[in-house]
Amino acid sequence: MRSFTVCLLAVLSFAPAYGQKAFEFWPGAAYDSKIPTVRQVLGYDPGDKVTNHAGLVRYMEALAAAAPARMKIFEYGESWEGRKLIYAAIGSEANIRKLAEIKSGIQRLADPRKTNEADARKVIAGLPAVVWLSYGVHGNEISSPDAALQTAYHLLAARNDKIVEDVLAKVVVLIDPTQNPDGRDRFVQYYEQTRGLVPDASPVSAEHNEPWPGGRANHYLFDLNRDWIGLTQPEIASQVKTLREWLPLVYVDLHEMGGESTYFFTPESDPYNPNLTPNLRQSLTLFGKNNAKWFDHYGFDYFTREQYDAFYPGYGASWPLYYGALAMTYEQASVRGLVLRRSDDTLLTYRDTVRHHFVASVSTLETAAENREKLLTDFYHYRATAVEEGQKEAIKEYILPRGVDAAATDKLVGILMEHGIEVNRAKAPFQSAGREFAAGTYVVPMAQPSKRFIRTLLDPDTKMDDQFVAAEEARRKRKQRTEIYDVTAWSLPLLFNVEAVASSTVSTGSFAPASPSRVMPGQVHGGAASVAYLVPWGNQAAGRLLTAALRQDLKIDSSDKPFTQAGIKFAAGSLILKVAANPADLGERMTRLARETGAEVYGANSGWVDEGVNFGSRSVVPIKKPAIALAWDTPTQSGSAGATRFILERQFGYPVTPIRTAQLAGADLSKFQVLILPSGGNYASVLGESGVDRVKDWVSAGGTLIALGDAAAFLQRAELMELHQENALREGEEKKPDKDEKPPVRVPGTAIANEADFDKVTRATTELPDSVPGAIARVKIRPDYWLTAGVPETVFTMVEGRAIFAPLKSDKGINAAYFDAADKLVASGHLWAENKKQLAFKPVVVSGTSGRGIVVGFTQDPSFRAISDGMNLLFLNAVFRGPAHARGGASE
Repeated sequence: MRSFTVCLLAVLSFAPAYGQKAFEFWPGAAYDSKIPTVRQVLGYDPGDKVTNHAGLVRYMEALAAAAPARMKIFEYGESWEGRKLIYAAIGSEANIRKLAEIKSGIQRLADPRKTNEADARKVIAGLPAVVWLSYGVHGNEISSPDAALQTAYHLLAARNDKIVEDVLAKVVVLIDPTQNPDGRDRFVQYYEQTRGLVPDASPVSAEHNEPWPGGRANHYLFDLNRDWIGLTQPEIASQVKTLREWLPLVYVDLHEMGGESTYFFTPESDPYNPNLTPNLRQSLTLFGKNNAKWFDHYGFDYFTREQYDAFYPGYGASWPLYYGALAMTYEQASVRGLVLRRSDDTLLTYRDTVRHHFVASVSTLETAAENREKLLTDFYHYRATAVEEGQKEAIKEYILPRGVDAAATDKLVGILMEHGIEVNRAKAPFQSAGREFAAGTYVVPMAQPSKRFIRTLLDPDTKMDDQFVAAEEARRKRKQRTEIYDVTAWSLPLLFNVEAVASSTVSTGSFAPASPSRVMPGQVHGGAASVAYLVPWGNQAAGRLLTAALRQDLKIDSSDKPFTQAGIKFAAGSLILKVAANPADLGERMTRLARETGAEVYGANSGWVDEGVNFGSRSVVPIKKPAIALAWDTPTQSGSAGATRFILERQFGYPVTPIRTAQLAGADLSKFQVLILPSGGNYASVLGESGVDRVKDWVSAGGTLIALGDAAAFLQRAELMELHQENALREGEEKKPDKDEKPPVRVPGTAIANEADFDKVTRATTELPDSVPGAIARVKIRPDYWLTAGVPETVFTMVEGRAIFAPLKSDKGINAAYFDAADKLVASGHLWAENKKQLAFKPVVVSGTSGRGIVVGFTQDPSFRAISDGMNLLFLNAVFRGPAHARGGASE
């Protein structure tokens, strides 16, 4: 008991010195005692503790209860783990009373086709600016949510403060205290488990270094700051829905970066997306300059125009730009705890980081208040000029036919409409762009306020500035770090592998607004069947029906070859559910499954086919219900592991068992038919020799092993497949040094005539290809193979990293999918010339056998941000058709 008391006293004696000393976040401010402080509600001062999600909500609710006339809280969604997503509206009493009227006014300005300029000026005269401050999208970027609390407190409690009074009168402030509550609580829980007697400043201490997967991502390990295109996660999809209601004129996404840095705010670095208007870029400087004024005043270091660009449209600080708002990223050096000793021996405290974000937040609000009329006017003009450009530019509309994968087109249209883009659907056939299109075809007109975002999402390519590209090539030549922050391509039609026809004319015919649903109901054609129900393979709706039917324990066969039945052509891979082999209510089930999954189902009253194989052919294989294991934890890339699990569980409704990679060495794998290795590092090292042998034995017994992205290298290391990774291309033959040969003391003399020769002689003897930041490449498909059943002859994949693999020899396996020729390879984005030359005809998907099992390698990760939908069919074939082609053992 005595030792416990001594320890307790030691902790208590530290607390006043660290956390209870009076500190002014805004020096000189006087606060209303009727508004509760963080200490009064949560028991500590701002910046003295990392507040968990429950604490954030609790304090915001306490503020709203203390000032109900000036603050309202709204719940806009829920995380995967059931935590509330909230935002608070703060303003003057007059503005809070008329929130609905303010929303309505913004919506009137948002559509210049309905509101002319004279009416717009009247609306602008009485409308406050709406500013959305968005904190904590990355759970382990911890300071901004606590800054959100201080910002809300300051706005409600500061007395006789000209800035605050001006803000409350001219701005409605919307504060989202944390966009990623699951990730934040994961970090907080880890930090609390590792903290000691006092906060540890050492950067190598456990409290500063999280284990896999860390708190950055959400439940499914998605980087939510990359989800603003696909809207795959509820945290972002629900935020986008709410933003569309408010259309705030200013959006700030507050982040953290490495602890050795300072503070970043707008303007952003090059490259800028060419669909952004010059006026947007100029207006961003207003906010940067005011931030600089306050940071200079308080002596805070900062930087601008470096590292963080505005090219990729899928960031939180990018998406609002495309509806006409000003959107900005703020980045604070992170402590990842309460105090950090940096390399220059200075201490950075958590309280410092909270204060920096707080000051930046107040500065932003001040700028918005001072520029209220300009922000509203610019917003209206942005949307008006978008309509004008859509009427005048060469592309008048995009036409999206419901082709081979109608389900993918439906999903794409659903996503576009969730972004606020207007889409029409043809009620009858029509002609346009020199073609005839069927009823049900979608049309996206350009003459709408979202025109610039449409072009950003649907154009096959968005070019970076030539001057920036030239500078980037020069940096690459000098082996300097790239300044491309994210991928250079994201075209959704390419990633979804659906057709998007750019039309120079406006289509005429009978059209109606499209349905906003991502899944359109399917149906059973031909009524109740007496022999079988057939589901054409080759679309994502069929994949959803397959997984749902397997979970109902229905008996399913699949044809390895195409066939024609009753005049209808069925691609290889098509599903056959025989009436005699299934429950008596199969017809009712198929009707329900078609409606829920969007699949088209055909009733067959005979097993006779017009062409191809019959239902009893040896080319028809049973698809059994596989148990799927997924490698989890180190060395997987958490984003790949999470996206792979998400695709199977949430997009296709099939459960997965994640197993920590190290445990695979001792796990009973006989209970599983499929093992997926997400993209990652050295699996062989983590598994150990015995673990590698266990996986090999499991495959040999009939298991299906699927390696994604960088994990494909494991197949060679484990001697499961002769899949060799290539070094960079070199000119001419080079002598390979003997590993036992010592480097010579002297070398023969040389004469170097020019810089080109200098570059050659100074290159490393061997080196890997340069890393690709992200481009979309064209992929050719080998037909007539079980792994490519139903897949069109061309698909598209995101290419990242530097791994390039040599094709398999014909006696060692199958190159099921491979990159197109060099002159056709790049479909979108920027790919280094050397990589383009070397990637041509190299494998993207390979397959082979080991014993009775199946081995499949994807050299590029098909799970990329869960938006590479065009690769889903290949992935589903590997997962569900792979076990059908293994021989016995684990596949039984």
